[in-house]
Amino acid sequence: MVQQRRAVYALAALSAATFCYVTTEVLPIGLLTLIAPDLGRTRSEAGLLVTGYAVVVMIVALPLTRVTRRVPRRPLLAGALGVFAAATAVSAFATSYEVLLAARLVSATTNGIFWAVVFPVAISMFPANIRGRIVARLSIGNALGPVLGVPLGTWLGGQAGWRAAFIAMAIFGFVTCIAVALLLPSVTPQESAGETGPMPDRHRFVVLLVATILAVTGAMGAFTYMTVFLLDVSGFAAASLGLLLFVQGSFGVAGTWAVGRVLDRFPLGVVLGLLGLITTAMLGLYAGGSSKVLTIPLLAVAGMSFSSLIAGIQHRIMQVAPSTTDMASASLSVAFNFGLAAGSFIGAGLLATAGVRVIPLFGGLLTAAAFALLAGHEMSRKRRRDDETVRRNPDLQPVGHSAAHT
Repeated sequence: MVQQRRAVYALAALSAATFCYVTTEVLPIGLLTLIAPDLGRTRSEAGLLVTGYAVVVMIVALPLTRVTRRVPRRPLLAGALGVFAAATAVSAFATSYEVLLAARLVSATTNGIFWAVVFPVAISMFPANIRGRIVARLSIGNALGPVLGVPLGTWLGGQAGWRAAFIAMAIFGFVTCIAVALLLPSVTPQESAGETGPMPDRHRFVVLLVATILAVTGAMGAFTYMTVFLLDVSGFAAASLGLLLFVQGSFGVAGTWAVGRVLDRFPLGVVLGLLGLITTAMLGLYAGGSSKVLTIPLLAVAGMSFSSLIAGIQHRIMQVAPSTTDMASASLSVAFNFGLAAGSFIGAGLLATAGVRVIPLFGGLLTAAAFALLAGHEMSRKRRRDDETVRRNPDLQPVGHSAAHT
């Protein structure tokens, strides 16, 4: 643990870095209509700038985390941010689609390392009893990316060209790199990663990863096509979409901040509660999405619960990590990016076949499955513990227990 003031400043720098990565990863979505004609490509080809990025993260996150496991964390994070900023600068001045795609893929390789170590490094600077709060505070940068970074980048691209948006992110990336290099204390891999989480459990770890894939696939399938849903089903005017998405994102930021106050006391309860909320919101959008009055609060609840859920899952995955916490975080990054890609792909298929109205139903069913998987696994564990207690202490057997199990 390091001096409190320096730790707080370092946490702010790391949160700014998460904002950089989230914004830059999805920024091409808002700039597709500008990038594609400028480089002589179709919009679907330009979309590979996002899809290819996610695929590279899935491929390299675990191997690179293992290769760099002995590298001190300050130079590792600062180096990753430096390469990220340089690759983003190359993207801004790319003269061809191939150069732009290559620069994006280089940036993606640093993404895998960054997300593997940033959370373990952050919590290592603070007392163990507030680690959930620290995870939530660090996640504020994640939540601000979609609500602030992408809209601003899209606006800047519209005003000054898509390259200006990438230049801005490259500059911000370089500034963040310097801040991390100056503010982050010297942290060894052993201090940041540890041998295992405080509650190592391989079964819980695997179940949580599967639940993450289900939840992210469902949620991102719905969120990717939410603007189409708001236009075609809810009947909102195109001019109101920016405000509606801002409401969704703002509630996500507020929820991420608020969840930090309870995450240390109720780590599993928070995850289950948020899964329940997002399921309710998704199914509510399916059932009542044609009503503007219902859609707005449901959209806010969906945004709040999903952004907060990411912080809750990140905290929980480091608690039950059966190996080092950086490998656990890398595994979560792979699961998240897989869910993101799968959700967008399945959502596109549903949009083309069944129509946009069923996409929230798809999202709600998958988040409900994630809830059922986690809750069912915990209930099964509790029953096994109770049965083991009864076997060891027959006098503690509750009335009717024998009849129920004969």
